[in-house]
Amino acid sequence: MDTPGRSAAERLGVDGADPALLARALVHRSWSTEHDGAPHNERLELLGDAVLDLVVTAQLHALDPDASEGVLSRRRAQLVRESSLAGVARDIGLGAQLRLGRGEAASGGADKDSLLADALEAVIGAVFLSGGYDAAAALVGRLLGDAIRTTGTADPTDDVDLGPVDPKTALQERVAALRLPSPEYRTEREGPDHAPTFRVEVLVADEVLGSGSGGSKKAASQAAAEQALRHRTLG
Repeated sequence: MDTPGRSAAERLGVDGADPALLARALVHRSWSTEHDGAPHNERLELLGDAVLDLVVTAQLHALDPDASEGVLSRRRAQLVRESSLAGVARDIGLGAQLRLGRGEAASGGADKDSLLADALEAVIGAVFLSGGYDAAAALVGRLLGDAIRTTGTADPTDDVDLGPVDPKTALQERVAALRLPSPEYRTEREGPDHAPTFRVEVLVADEVLGSGSGGSKKAASQAAAEQALRHRTLG
């Protein structure tokens, strides 16, 4: 397999990253299915999602050490939401670098928010594996630095700056207030690669409090969190 990640590396300023990992970060499952199960980007996306949350939270905390957990959670949620990450991916032309199966490509996959956001997270995961936390933090700073600084110094009482509270953030705030463990999300995928359905359960203290489905993991997770917020345990 050649390495489409090479041009992505040049755009991102991460020439020291492993080109094979960067290439994998841009391979969608639909392309893998059509090419004998070649490695795709879902494991890297999972890792990158966690790294991104850590980096953004750390940078927000540094900008406003006195901010409450709730304020930090809302600021982070605004920065790492699917539409925000997809916008960053479009800005750097990531869609043109994606390897997609024929059906996914024909349905406009190169411009879908979910695929773009996942690919960006996968790139962050690839950079983390190649160069560690500092390299990933530097990349996030280049991609999201202005947005992090603007959001991280916003008036915490200004709903326009912080944006609406999404269900996952609201659930995190609720369980923290109740001194319960952080929510755990379990995901299953079904359906064709170009039109998958994700089903997610959210557990708190090993109890399933909600479930949801959607065309992306993020949408399904939000639906599960919304149902969990109505569970008697959190009432």
